[in-house]
Amino acid sequence: MRTVLSVSIPEEISTELEELARSTGRSKSDIVKESLSLFIWETKLRAVQRKLGPQAKEAGIISEEDVFRSIS
Repeated sequence: MRTVLSVSIPEEISTELEELARSTGRSKSDIVKESLSLFIWETKLRAVQRKLGPQAKEAGIISEEDVFRSIS
């Protein structure tokens, strides 16, 4: 199922979106969908990092390398 969403954006962003769509051969809708999906994913990731960050530091997990070492 799909939902149609109408948003107002500043003219400058609209122009940049139009140029990006033209230069990449993609639709503006596809670019906006991908951007929104990435924004949602990053927001969820930051929430998990805030929640688990203190526990990770206590366990000595500070860098991405520490994470990979602990799970491999």
